[in-house]
Amino acid sequence: MSSIDQIMEFNQQFVKSKQYEKYRTTRYPNKKLVILTCMDTRLTEMLPRALNLSNGDAKIIKNAGAVISHPFGSIMRSIIVSLYQLQAEEVAVIGHYDCGMTGLRANMIMDKAKENGLDLSQIEAAAYAGIDIDKWLEGFDDVEDNVRHSVEIIKRHPLLPKNTLVHGLVISPETGELTMIEKDEPYQ
Repeated sequence: MSSIDQIMEFNQQFVKSKQYEKYRTTRYPNKKLVILTCMDTRLTEMLPRALNLSNGDAKIIKNAGAVISHPFGSIMRSIIVSLYQLQAEEVAVIGHYDCGMTGLRANMIMDKAKENGLDLSQIEAAAYAGIDIDKWLEGFDDVEDNVRHSVEIIKRHPLLPKNTLVHGLVISPETGELTMIEKDEPYQ
């Protein structure tokens, strides 16, 4: 049985037994917080528990490395929507140590794609469309610098509401310990 078949089977019982009732909340984050973090599986339960977050407390946006690769991409759009439409007031970028994006280079992905038999001649079309595939697939060398970079993109965004606090942190995926990289202070 595939993973999705197992999920569907479980889901039918979840709904039938009304287990969803304990998770009911609104679309608005109780703690007025939007978090950008990594998709690392070690953070699925660790991050909310280490931050004392319950269901409904924060908007959590996940991607590889908690990277904002474009100031007008989908990650930044989600942050802006959270701030204007979903009553979030504060932003936290939370990277983590031992991230799979650390040291990642495009050729590593491209080599694996070739090994899997993919025809990479189509990649030329991406270059024609103005996509720098090497930059698009590249990770970072230092997680703390990456967090600072993402925080800076958010802070400089022309649509960021005035007085929005934007913080940068790094979490240990082993212990949940947080390291403050950049703490924004309320404006006077």
